[in-house]
Amino acid sequence: MAEQFDVIIIGAGQAGVPLAGAFARAGRRTALIEASHVGGTCINEGCTPTKTMVASARIAYLARHAGQYGVQTGAIQVDLGAVRQRKRELVTSWRTGSEQRLHHDGVTLLMGTAQLSGPKTVTVTLNAGGTRQFTADTIVINAGTRSSTPDLPGLAEVPFLDSTSIMELDAVPEHLLVLGGGYIGLEFGQMFRRFGSRVTIVQRGARLLAREDGDVADAVAALLREDGAEVLLNTAARRVSRSDNGTIHLTVASPAGEQTLEGSHLLVAVGRTPNSDRLNLAAAGIATNQRGNIIVDERLATNVPGIYAVGDITGGPAFTHIAYDDFRILKANLLEGGSKSTRGRLVPYTVFIDPQLGRVGLGEEEARAQGRTVKIATMPMSYVARAIEVAETRGLVKAVIDAETDQILGFTMLGIEGGEIMSAVQLAMQGGLTASDLRDTIFAHPTLAELLNTLFAQS
Repeated sequence: MAEQFDVIIIGAGQAGVPLAGAFARAGRRTALIEASHVGGTCINEGCTPTKTMVASARIAYLARHAGQYGVQTGAIQVDLGAVRQRKRELVTSWRTGSEQRLHHDGVTLLMGTAQLSGPKTVTVTLNAGGTRQFTADTIVINAGTRSSTPDLPGLAEVPFLDSTSIMELDAVPEHLLVLGGGYIGLEFGQMFRRFGSRVTIVQRGARLLAREDGDVADAVAALLREDGAEVLLNTAARRVSRSDNGTIHLTVASPAGEQTLEGSHLLVAVGRTPNSDRLNLAAAGIATNQRGNIIVDERLATNVPGIYAVGDITGGPAFTHIAYDDFRILKANLLEGGSKSTRGRLVPYTVFIDPQLGRVGLGEEEARAQGRTVKIATMPMSYVARAIEVAETRGLVKAVIDAETDQILGFTMLGIEGGEIMSAVQLAMQGGLTASDLRDTIFAHPTLAELLNTLFAQS
């Protein structure tokens, strides 16, 4: 006999957890089903642990460069076990806090694997054993994604790392081979270079971070090379093997021909795969696209009445803050009688290499591809007084401006605290401020925000 709930949420991610709490506090009987850990990718394998380890890597970097500030240090050693333990403690703290809030709100939390068995029915295989069946008029899917595994000959016989397992290493790799030049590969590549590994990044395309403008991507590659990482562009993996002594052999092809790279460890960071294939969506008639992402409208509804999908599984921007905004949309529409949608929302993001890459809105190439008439303002971070004072002059800052209206269409900053300055420009964009407004704003001296005066004076 199926148990009746008002709402069933599949997946305790950054949309599912607050949504479950909101429904429960509103008096709706709510079940939240999670296969592994409360908090989703962000708390357990993404934002929280990776940025914690990035912070440790930055300290190692600063310690090695202390001499330029007049500070003398001895030999720098990295205790990766201690770095890992710090990461684990923070993850546990965040996860426990989320679990406690769910309990306080009266949410029924079930640890197990969920599958649809009808348009309003969910069957759960419990981690502790046994199965249970539930029904609800409202079902929300927040089941997320997982690391993709490429079809690379020999990979099944090689003990490779992904974005989760690499954070469980207790010793610094001698030579880390990184397959993939997206944000995951770059963050880990730079991190382990700073921990002391040799690092080789293999990118199939002509640039790192393919969605960025060419000048930005080139600047990212330059700073990674300056840090001592080897960056191979236009280079495709052909096969991989492991010798008896544990050495990994990755054969790659580039315009110059084939070569075989040798490393102690291999990180595969070639994207994410939606977990929709584990949900038996066909039983409920839920439509997906060719990549397996659940198709939703601008109000996050699927093609089946009463069933919604949020977060990464929809194929939208795969960011925690977007998943949380999905929560806000459903909360407004399903609990507050609103009519919010995803239409027109700005999508900011930060890549936590060092210095950070913060971006919001259109890049130059995107704007020109749309046929817009734009002005471009750009300058190197070496022009920024505050950056010079703290010896952090790597990177650049760039804005895309509508030539007719003076509205800011996009902003990118590769520089110290790039994500924070980007967020300030995002607020200006949302408030309708123009490039001229920021050019003439009085910012405190000497702060990084002053760079906006100089940048927009070019427009």
